Amino acid sequence: MSNIYGEWLKAQREAAGLTQQQLAETAVMTRSHIAHIEAGRRVPSREDARRLDRALNTGNVLSSFLPQEDDTIANYFEPARVLEQQATMIREYALSFVPGILQTKQYAQALLGAAFPPRSDEERDKHVVTRLERAKILNNPVTPVVWAMLDEAVLRRSVGGPEVMAAQLLHIAELGEVGRVRVHVLPIGAGVHVIHAGMLSLMWFEDQPPAAYTEGLSIGRLLDSPHVVTRLQAIYDLALSDALSFKESLALLRTTAEEYARHD
Repeated sequence: MSNIYGEWLKAQREAAGLTQQQLAETAVMTRSHIAHIEAGRRVPSREDARRLDRALNTGNVLSSFLPQEDDTIANYFEPARVLEQQATMIREYALSFVPGILQTKQYAQALLGAAFPPRSDEERDKHVVTRLERAKILNNPVTPVVWAMLDEAVLRRSVGGPEVMAAQLLHIAELGEVGRVRVHVLPIGAGVHVIHAGMLSLMWFEDQPPAAYTEGLSIGRLLDSPHVVTRLQAIYDLALSDALSFKESLALLRTTAEEYARHD
């Protein structure tokens, strides 16, 4: 993520002789949010940018030069990965594959080994290590609170073969049964949903605005415009209303895992 915007904000703040806390109080924002903007991890909403302009007496410069929402970034998941580690609540929707923080090592190896152009074994293993590091946020028994809504296609698409799939689905079921993850399956019979447009991750934080991350083929977008995030939250809730109950979802995960085990 380019940090030209954040660096310019920091320069204007320091030129005004303000600390991050003083700017936060004047702009009616949190100090943490301003720190993330200056570090290039967040982009302010248009309303936040207007408040920053007023607080710093910079006219409409910060509002006018907001990075465009459709800008792509080279390492498109990195900003979302950083925020994922700070989140107090994460709600995932997976259309095709198990969300990264829920993946077993074998599932991640099979999935990351299917890249094009092909990765070397060494490069694949580096990506696997990174993915497993992300999953360590579940080592904390309380935070973040994690909900995972899986399209039934995630259960049916064999990644790595029957043995890998059986272990992967049992892993998710066990996380659900011990209360670490709330999991729901959106059945194929539910029909078409607007959420089927792609993978979605919603994140909430203790001291900064919520954010959303969406991903498609070779592109990812981190979104924190309030009206966009609110709309995506509503889409998630709408799909969740048609998903199987928690108990039914766990049962389906275990039944499907048994089917894979029989085919192994």
